[in-house]
Amino acid sequence: MAFDVARIRGLFPALGDGWIHFDGAAGMLVPEQVASAVSTAMRAPVSGPGGAFPASQRAESIVTAARRAVADLVGAEPGAVVLGPSSPVLLRRLVDALAERWTIGDEIVVSRLDEEANIAPWCRAAKRVGAVVRWGEIDIETCELPAWQYENLVSARTKAVAVTLASGSVGTRPDVSTVIEFAKRVGALVVVDATYAAPFVPLDLQELGADVLVVSAQAWGGPSVGALVFRDPELLERISSVSLDPNARGVARLELGPHPYPLLAGLVASIDYLAGLDDAAAGSRRERLVTSLGSAKSYHAGLLAQLSTELRSLRHVMVIGDAMRRIPSLAFTVAGKKAPEIADYLAAQGLCAFADEGSGGVFASLGVAEVGGAVRIGLAHYSNVFEINQLVRVLEELR
Repeated sequence: MAFDVARIRGLFPALGDGWIHFDGAAGMLVPEQVASAVSTAMRAPVSGPGGAFPASQRAESIVTAARRAVADLVGAEPGAVVLGPSSPVLLRRLVDALAERWTIGDEIVVSRLDEEANIAPWCRAAKRVGAVVRWGEIDIETCELPAWQYENLVSARTKAVAVTLASGSVGTRPDVSTVIEFAKRVGALVVVDATYAAPFVPLDLQELGADVLVVSAQAWGGPSVGALVFRDPELLERISSVSLDPNARGVARLELGPHPYPLLAGLVASIDYLAGLDDAAAGSRRERLVTSLGSAKSYHAGLLAQLSTELRSLRHVMVIGDAMRRIPSLAFTVAGKKAPEIADYLAAQGLCAFADEGSGGVFASLGVAEVGGAVRIGLAHYSNVFEINQLVRVLEELR
């Protein structure tokens, strides 16, 4: 397998801005092929689907190609891919549709490890109908989400379990397979947020066993579109439709309004980009995705290990958590410094990173606000050893 980071960096014109980008958790920079695909689609005549003329047929072709690309990415069927403007919007639609069948006393399970986008819709819907929200807690030392606790968290009243495949804040990849196993024992629906895992880990929905997988193209350098992928397409017919069309069937039951065709063209290009991360990958797009993301996983594991080791060697820096399985994201604090102060200092040195004051999400559970918040570092496909060394050097000088 060949993950040539120098070649990959050449695919990103935005890297010419002179900054070092550790803001990958907010979405990677856009590869040239994605920008070109979007602009090309915007120049071509595209109409609404259903017509016998070329512009309409082009629209249908773009949507079909987008469903196939996402299906290849996660190992699913194209007819099970719901497309929409963003993963939070799609998740809200799904939760609202599911909640129509909940009653007082039903239970929903979420986790402290998840980002707010995968918690708030469930909590709000539960509050509306009088359902009970139960929480999967994290280990504050390691930031692990122990899977064994779900055996007691789920019950005969559990309607849904929502859990992340990886944390964009601290990098933890929990044992989701075991969580799903416990949920299935009581017949609960399982919705897994793969937003932060998808750019770095090969996905296989059938093997994972989740009922619904959530992905966001922006996470890997694609346009601002998201997708819900159902393991069983028949499930779409058993939940309430949110479509404006009373006769909507299948994926259309969770889709509203016309599709953003140029962005969907960019979505296809972004998944083709992922399939080409390893320049030795061969075979079908699905096979190339598995190979390329496997290579990316190995490369970033080494990069993250170096970053973590280097930061832990600095006495005034504390890395938050130490989970066994990770994606290349982490958070840290600096003794005597507040997170915004650290992020401003990094920006003054040409490094992009986000400050989180710890008022919500996983950092609130960890009590990070008491030490002034944390700085989030998200590596990307184009991150390299030189950038890691630059970050460590800058932090060495921050006393």
